[in-house]
Amino acid sequence: AAGTVDTARRRFSLETDLRRALKRDELVLHYQPLVDLDSGSLSGFEALARWNHPDLGAVSPVDFIPVAEESGLIVPLGRWALEEAAKTISRWNSGPDTQQDFRVSVNMSAVQMQRDDVVDAVSSALKGANVDGNRMTIELTESAFINDPSGAKKLLDALKGLDTNLAMDDFGTGYSNLAYLQQLPIDVLKIDRSFVSEM
Repeated sequence: AAGTVDTARRRFSLETDLRRALKRDELVLHYQPLVDLDSGSLSGFEALARWNHPDLGAVSPVDFIPVAEESGLIVPLGRWALEEAAKTISRWNSGPDTQQDFRVSVNMSAVQMQRDDVVDAVSSALKGANVDGNRMTIELTESAFINDPSGAKKLLDALKGLDTNLAMDDFGTGYSNLAYLQQLPIDVLKIDRSFVSEM
């Protein structure tokens, strides 16, 4: 019981600190390069949220994303990530090396899909930074499609209407099948690492 209380206290403390961190711009996006294995060339980047806590140091997304989802902070956190990624693309566009139009992938939580108007969130981020939709890839986990397949399809169609690229992450961990996938406007299918780690 004591352990449960300690865990609850830590979660509440983390939630309070995360709320403050969002207001104080303590979170940053790190950009992991995506490389085309055929050519060896750089094809884009995946934006990953990182939190450097003033007292705790680096807090893992494994710890703070579940707290954000449970508390509802995933909505402002998700919108912040979209806006930051779009601003970064805009800065790259105005930089000296603009020969290649790199795409940036942004992860979207299934909880954000349920609680937020994600089409408006993506549209606002793109318009605010004056960036074309085809420069951004929205990554959604397979679990986002399980409960409401028809609603998910409508959402994906609307996101495609913004000219964004769509990726399904963690494929193989849920109940989607390939026949269902054919109905969805998915551009990229990311197989869950549990299927490929032994290859």
